[in-house]
Amino acid sequence: MTTTESRTSGAEPEIGQSRRRKEDEHLITGRTRWTDNIVLPGMLHAAILRSPFSHARITAIDVEEAKKQPGVIAVYTGADLAEEQGSLPCAWPITEDQKAPPAPSLAVDTVNFAGEAVAVVVARTTYEAHDALDVIDVDYEDLPVVLDLADAAADTEIVHPDLGTNRSATWTFDSAEAGSGGNIEDAIRDAEVLVERTFRQQRLIPAFMEPRSVVVDPTATQITMWSATQVPHILKLMLAMSLGIPEHKLRVIAPDVGGGFGGKLQVTPEEVLTLLIARRLHKPVKYTESRSESMVAAHHGRDQIQKLTLAARRDGTVTGMKVELLADMGAYLRLVTPGVPILGAFMFTGIYKFDSYHFTCTNVFTNKVPTDAYRGAGRPEATFAIERMMDELAAELSMDPIEIREKNWIKHEEFPFDSVAGLTYDSGNYEAATAKALELFDYDGLRREQAQRRESNDPVQLGIGVSTFTEMCGLAPSRVLGSLSYGAGGWEHAAVRMLPTGKVEVVTGSSSHGQGHETAWSQIVADQLGIPFDDIEILHGDTQSSPRGLDTYGSRSLAVGGIAVVKAAEKVVAKARPIAAHLMECAEDDLEFTEGRFKVKGTEKAVALTDVALAVFAAHDLPDGVEPNLDSEATYDPDNFSFPHGTHLCAIEVDTETGHARIRKYVCVDDIGHVVNPLIVEGQVHGGLAQGIAQALYEEAVHDETGTLLSGSFAEYLLPTAVDLPHFITDRTNTPAPGNPLGVKGVGEAGTIASTPAVVNSVLDALRPLGVRSIDMPCTPMRVWHAIRSAQEGNR
Repeated sequence: MTTTESRTSGAEPEIGQSRRRKEDEHLITGRTRWTDNIVLPGMLHAAILRSPFSHARITAIDVEEAKKQPGVIAVYTGADLAEEQGSLPCAWPITEDQKAPPAPSLAVDTVNFAGEAVAVVVARTTYEAHDALDVIDVDYEDLPVVLDLADAAADTEIVHPDLGTNRSATWTFDSAEAGSGGNIEDAIRDAEVLVERTFRQQRLIPAFMEPRSVVVDPTATQITMWSATQVPHILKLMLAMSLGIPEHKLRVIAPDVGGGFGGKLQVTPEEVLTLLIARRLHKPVKYTESRSESMVAAHHGRDQIQKLTLAARRDGTVTGMKVELLADMGAYLRLVTPGVPILGAFMFTGIYKFDSYHFTCTNVFTNKVPTDAYRGAGRPEATFAIERMMDELAAELSMDPIEIREKNWIKHEEFPFDSVAGLTYDSGNYEAATAKALELFDYDGLRREQAQRRESNDPVQLGIGVSTFTEMCGLAPSRVLGSLSYGAGGWEHAAVRMLPTGKVEVVTGSSSHGQGHETAWSQIVADQLGIPFDDIEILHGDTQSSPRGLDTYGSRSLAVGGIAVVKAAEKVVAKARPIAAHLMECAEDDLEFTEGRFKVKGTEKAVALTDVALAVFAAHDLPDGVEPNLDSEATYDPDNFSFPHGTHLCAIEVDTETGHARIRKYVCVDDIGHVVNPLIVEGQVHGGLAQGIAQALYEEAVHDETGTLLSGSFAEYLLPTAVDLPHFITDRTNTPAPGNPLGVKGVGEAGTIASTPAVVNSVLDALRPLGVRSIDMPCTPMRVWHAIRSAQEGNR
C-alpha cells in the first residue's frame, strides 16, 4: 500500500492563489445535479394553483373535475391538509409582543397575497399536473386590500382582523439608554445644521438563476428531501419541529444549487407541501416552480420607508442620527422576516463617529408576498441611508463629499472602535482604501470635467457618486444573536478526515450555492496539512454526511465556516504529533510541523503526515493509550462579527433630455482582510456590484392597485445584462481581522451593500445644478426625466 506524497517542499502557499474553482467543471459541462434533474422510481409530480387575488375569502373550491383528468393521482386543498400542515416557522421574534398570524402552506379559508397557494395537484407527469389546474374552480369573495406602507401603519384596513392591527412589532435602539452615546433629542435641539430626508427602499425580487425545486422520497425508513436551498440544516430542524417528524427520521440534501442571494434562506410552503403529500401517498414527489411562480410566490426583499434626521455642526462634524423605519413584512412572517430590518439597525451610522443615535423600526403587514433576506439583509438599506445623508449634508454645507466623510470617519489608529450603535469595529483603514480608490478613479480630473460640462450647459451632465462603507458580516456570535432573540446560534462546524492513503475529506456545515467552498476550503486545508490541493475533497450540503451546521448566509462562510475548518485541521496535526514522535523515537517537544511533515528540530529526520495516517490505519506501532484515529472535528463560534469595508466611486453620465443614465466609470477598493482566493473574490465583488447597481437603476417589484404583481416576468422586471454594466476597476487594501487565525473578513455582500448609494449619489450629483434633490429608486430614464422637468417647472 502506498500513500499520497506531501506537498512539494518549498511550494507556494495555496492561500492567496487564484485557483480556478474545482466545482466549475461539472457545472459548465452540464454534468450537474440540480434538484429538478433528480428522477426516482415511481416519482409523481406536483403543481400548485395560486390565488389571483391579494386578499379574498375562499367561499368554495371544486376539485372534482381535476381529479378526473388523465394521470392525476390526487388533489389537495387547504381543508384537506389543515390538521397537519401547521404554520410556517418564524425563527426571529424581535419583541416579546410581536404579532404573527398563522402562516399555512396551503390557504384554508383566506388568501392574503396574490400568488398564495390554494390547491395542489399530483399527477404522473408535470404536464398532466399543470393541465389539471385549469379545471379547478375556486370562488373568491373580495376583501379590502392593504398595499401602501403608510396606510398599513395607520390601520386604515386590517390584513389580519384577528390581530386587530397591521403593526407586527416595534423595535428600538437608543444610544443613551444603551450607554453607547448621548441623547438624540439633545443633539437635534443643539444642531447647527439639520438634514431631514425620507428615502424609499423599493421591493426587490432575488431572481436567482435556478428556480426553487424540491423532491421528497418517503419510501425508506428515513424521509429524504432534496431541495434547492441555502439552509439544509436549518430546513431539517424547522421541518421536524413544525411537522412533528422525528429529526433523526429526516434527511435534507442541497445538491447543486443555482444561486440564492438570501432568496433560498427559507422554509417554503412548497417544501412543506411536497413532504406532506409524499408522506400521504408514500411515493416520491417532485415540485419545481416556473420562473413566474418564483417571482410571485418566493419571498421578496427590502421594501422600507426610511425617515432620517442628521444633526451636525457648521464645520461638517456630525453629532447625531435619528432613524425611523417602516418595514413591509408582506402578508406573513417567514423564517427571519422581522429581523432583517433589525440587522441594519447597527449600521446606520456607518464608518462615522456620531455622539448620539436613535433607531426605531415598525414592522407592518400588507397584502403582498412576504419579505425576508435578500443579499445584504438590512445592511444595504442602512448603508444607502447613511451614504445618501452624508452627500445631502455635503450639499447643504457646499463641501466636497469626500471631505465631509474624511472629517467624520474613524481613523485607522482608533481601532478597535466602539460605535455609538453598540458594535466594536475590530479593524479598518478607511483612509488607505479611499486614497487608492481616488487615485484609480482620477477623482480630481473627473471633477474638472464635471465643472466644464456644467459651465457649457452640456445636455449630458456628469455625476460623481461616493460610497464609503463598512458592514457587520460573518453572521455568527451566538451570544449576540441570543440577545436579539434570534432562534438559533451562529457557530459553524467542520470535520477533517485523514484517509489511509493520505487523501483528505473535509466535511463542512456551510452549504455552498455558488460561493466556491470546494476550492477555498481545499486551499485552506492544503496549507494547514501540507496536502496537495487535488488530494482534498469537500463534502457539504447533506445533513447525513454533514450532520452539524448552520449553513450559508450573511457573508459567514469563510469567516466562520472556514475558521472551523482551520480549527479541525489543527486538531489533526495535534493528534498526529505524539504518533510521529513515537515513530521517530523523540519527544513531542522536539518536533516542528511544516509543509506536511513532522521534523525533529536541528536534524533531517522527518516523517510525513501522510505516512502517519497510514501508520494509524495499520495501528501496528502506536503509543500506548493513543487511539488509531486522526479524524478531528471543530465547532467555531466567534466573539465578534467581522467588518470589511471599502470605498466605491461611480461616474455617471445623465442625458438631461431623455433621462438616460449611463455608468461611465466604476472603481471600488474593498478591504476584506487576507484573501484566500483572489479569483473567487473578484467574482463575488462583480456579482455584488451588478445587484447593487440593479437596485439603483433597474429593479423594482411593482403592484397594481389590487395587489397584482405587474413585474412578474423578466419582460417587466428589469435585470441588467453584461451590456448594461461597465468594466469594473477593482482593487483591495488589507487590514487583517484580528479575531480569527486567517485574518479574513466577508466579501459575499460587500459589492451589493456599497454600490447602490454610489450610483444614486452620482445621478443626483449630476442633476443638483438643475435643482433636482431626490429621485426614488430605481432611477429609470422616466423617473429621471420627470425629476428634471419638475425641478425646471419649480424654478420658473
